[in-house]
Amino acid sequence: MRPAEWTEYELIDTSDGEKLERWGEEFFIRPDPQVIWSTRRGPEWSRAHAHYHRSSSGGGKWEFLQKITSPSTISRKGLKFKIEPTGFKHMGLFPEQAVNWDLFSRLIQGAGRPVRVLNLFAYTGGATLACAAAGAEVCHVDASKGMVAWARENAALSGLSDKPVRWIVDDCEKFVARELRRGRCYDAVIMDPPSYGRGPNGEIWKLEDKIYPLLTLCAQVLSEQPLFFALNSYTTGLSPSVMRYLLGVTVGERFSEVTADEIGLPVTKTGLVLPCGSTALAVKE
Repeated sequence: MRPAEWTEYELIDTSDGEKLERWGEEFFIRPDPQVIWSTRRGPEWSRAHAHYHRSSSGGGKWEFLQKITSPSTISRKGLKFKIEPTGFKHMGLFPEQAVNWDLFSRLIQGAGRPVRVLNLFAYTGGATLACAAAGAEVCHVDASKGMVAWARENAALSGLSDKPVRWIVDDCEKFVARELRRGRCYDAVIMDPPSYGRGPNGEIWKLEDKIYPLLTLCAQVLSEQPLFFALNSYTTGLSPSVMRYLLGVTVGERFSEVTADEIGLPVTKTGLVLPCGSTALAVKE
């Protein structure tokens, strides 16, 4: 388990399928399927500014209990991110991924050479910004035009607008196939695929069906001196061991080591760590 460390974000408590979080100076209650325990809730839960309620018919909506600043921003290690409650319960950032941003930064800074990174399903750009700030040239790809615009806004907030980042709105699989035809290659690949989703033209993405072919495709865009390959997953059925095996049989021979582990966030009230997904990583020593 590798927990991320924050000062402007805090996971305060968890109970009955929900988590209480602090984003900057404001508090939010959001659902989390991993929270299957029913521990006693303290008075801190009453401080929530907003509460996301799931609907029995699917989806859900926010109940705003106090006035909030929307959008607001939070910072970490020189990077700044816009935070805003969305209709899908998300806030525009997955704070547990910060542990991976730190790792990517160390690998890029320690490479001693120019590094080109391909970030697929790149969302609002946490990994993109970390890699760009570390000195890499980054290609940021996401099927959502709104998420790519949000990522560019985060880059501007972080003072990284002048960094060499290509902002691409496209289906990730189709984009990688075109990069192959163009003869472009990358020293590092980051993949943060959803469990289920749709592309810009209605293409259906289901992780269990798509991940192996996409990994096989992405293996072909690696440069002759690959630095790392990272695969993230939030699907409970895709264990770290399965993810490690997937990288091992697709890109493992290009790297010296393939590992996988859960990532999570420390819970202030209990001192325990809430699992938030897994990361498999192939690295070249």
